Amino acid sequence: MPKNRITYLILTIATIILGLLSRHFKFIPLFIGDILWASMVYFIMRFLFITKTARFNIIAALLFCFAIEFSQLYKAPWINDIRHTLFGRLVLGEGFLWSDLLCYVVGVGMGVGSEKLLLKRSK
Repeated sequence: MPKNRITYLILTIATIILGLLSRHFKFIPLFIGDILWASMVYFIMRFLFITKTARFNIIAALLFCFAIEFSQLYKAPWINDIRHTLFGRLVLGEGFLWSDLLCYVVGVGMGVGSEKLLLKRSK
């Protein structure tokens, strides 16, 4: 698979589908969704910043994920109203957890690993 925007768009959509399915089945632990969410953020960063290095995209994805997680400590009524919608819950989350930070590191790492595996197979 060549390194282009279509590749990252497909990876993003596939990860979204897997993430939504992970929330649908109760036997899948909730942290799997957090890992997939971080992988999706990495693929979106690769899509947006295709010419930047992997290091740049890894840092950008982790900063974004961590910023969203720490924003959950902010409890103003207007943002809580957004968090009570399906879209707000999926994007912004509901409550801060330290363990989510670890899930984000694992998820971005899995995104990098799957990208390298796909690119290696295409050569």
